[in-house]
Amino acid sequence: MPDPADRPACVDDVHELALAMPHVTVHDPEADNPVYQVGGKSFVFFRNPRPDAVDPETGERYPDVIVFWVESDADKQALVQDETTPFFTTPHFNGHPSVLIRASRLGRISRTELAEVVQDAWLSRASQRRRETWLRSRSGQ
Repeated sequence: MPDPADRPACVDDVHELALAMPHVTVHDPEADNPVYQVGGKSFVFFRNPRPDAVDPETGERYPDVIVFWVESDADKQALVQDETTPFFTTPHFNGHPSVLIRASRLGRISRTELAEVVQDAWLSRASQRRRETWLRSRSGQ
């Protein structure tokens, strides 16, 4: 029987995984564009439609962009240059340590892959003490 965690990811998984990380606060949790933070720093947020992320055929703004922080530009490039993933960036995010994904394309990655992206986003923004505590708890020490 396949592992249910390896099913295609969905928007509810973003919320569930972000909230599962320690010390998370949510700004505008009832809005369509909540912001997940650790220590006052955003690590995942849902964007309003913006002119920098548009459908190349219609010019319509994407209504469903989610932003995930990453640790480094190398991490960002690894995600956006891998043609097997739905992650992308826009010129507006040049130099910004984050990647974008459309909610409508989350199903192109597994829930397991999404969990890693959310956890890495949290790790990139959490304090050193919180990172170390969480990592220790995961290694069983």
